[in-house]
Amino acid sequence: MSRKQRILKKRYAIFCEGDTEYNYTEKMRKNQGVELVLKPINMHGGGYSNFLRQIKKEAQTNYLARFIIVDADRITTVSGEKENFLKLLEHCQIQNDKGNTPIFVVANNPDFEYIACLHDEEYKGQDTKNYIVKNWGYKNLDAFKNDKDVYEFLNTGKKSFEKMLNTIRVQEKLVRNRYEIKKKTFEISIRSTEFYEDMLGRKVSNIEEFFDVIDW
Repeated sequence: MSRKQRILKKRYAIFCEGDTEYNYTEKMRKNQGVELVLKPINMHGGGYSNFLRQIKKEAQTNYLARFIIVDADRITTVSGEKENFLKLLEHCQIQNDKGNTPIFVVANNPDFEYIACLHDEEYKGQDTKNYIVKNWGYKNLDAFKNDKDVYEFLNTGKKSFEKMLNTIRVQEKLVRNRYEIKKKTFEISIRSTEFYEDMLGRKVSNIEEFFDVIDW
């Protein structure tokens, strides 16, 4: 009976890097209704090693899957972070191979602000900071990051997550999770998590996996 209760709620844990991701997924959770229980955990920019510590501490029971949503720019801009990122990937792969609660690594390159801009059909690859301030009217980037209504803002008028997903789906990937969902048994498994290092210089993301999995 507890198994059926868990399935009905479709619980997912989400580990996210900053306030923007937290605010976005928190409102996204509220807009999904009772069938979906997201658990955003704000990492406060602690880096990839902080993600690793948190997922090791967080109980994995009662979740269909866990998601780690990271900014990939740290891999090349912060000393030692490439090694920490590879350690994070390795841990997730080991857990997935063991058949534990699957862990999806979602890498936004360079950051979530890029994903946010892709919600806008008028965005054509400009500098994200300038676009957010000049085109969206925010005082500065911090004002955007602290906007608790960012989900609503990015899904009104000519902006929507569907537009973002349409762009992301046709991109090559920095990280790709090869996964399978068995709908009859409500089981999710990840066969492999692939890291394409040669994509570090490109603006890319695999965040469509997050949207696809929670909405199946």
